[in-house]
Amino acid sequence: MNDVIRVLIADDQALLRGSFRLLVDSDPGMRVVAEAADGEEAIALCAQHRPDVVLMDVQMPRISGLEATRALCSQPGGPRVIVLTMYDLDEYVYEALRAGASGFLLKNSPPSELLHAIKVVHEGNALLAPEITKRLIATLTPSPSAATTRMSAAREDARLERLTARERETFGLIARGRSNDEIAAELHLSRMTVRTYVSRILTKLDSRDRAGLVVIAYETGFITPEGQVPQC
Repeated sequence: MNDVIRVLIADDQALLRGSFRLLVDSDPGMRVVAEAADGEEAIALCAQHRPDVVLMDVQMPRISGLEATRALCSQPGGPRVIVLTMYDLDEYVYEALRAGASGFLLKNSPPSELLHAIKVVHEGNALLAPEITKRLIATLTPSPSAATTRMSAAREDARLERLTARERETFGLIARGRSNDEIAAELHLSRMTVRTYVSRILTKLDSRDRAGLVVIAYETGFITPEGQVPQC
């Protein structure tokens, strides 16, 4: 049972919680350990059941999914959080990523995608498909003057100065939503070497996972919404 992924479902709609439970429990590699109807209950049940992954609805009573995500992800050894939303451009999604969520998923996604998402974030990867990342970042496109300011910030950000040239290349590809295999092919590196670079980047930039790296890349201006890396 040690290899079974423990999942907590947080959603204020009982019907959806039941549907998600049936789906998750149908996979022999995972098990639902608790259900929460709001963010406050989600936090309490996580402390009690110690799930590996939380499926978190954004809009819930008492404490929102965003607040609950921030609370859970700030804890050492806290669970991975997948934000569930009805809209691929939900206004809260970006804030959820900043709060520490490992990614987001549409509630109307095919069942296989939900099960895949749980496995992906449990392994420490980000659930950020390139096409969704582009749409999300497009909503945050700064004005020309703001873009210039962000590019300057990227040059001055002390964290970015810790990266070697190859790590910067890898960081840029992560921010564009590339997988380790895609990065390895593009940079002509082995998968193990890419994994080593990713691990070093996470440590140097003090990021919990790849989703956090994407946020850092765009917030500092290291990557622009057009996917360009500013010259430093």
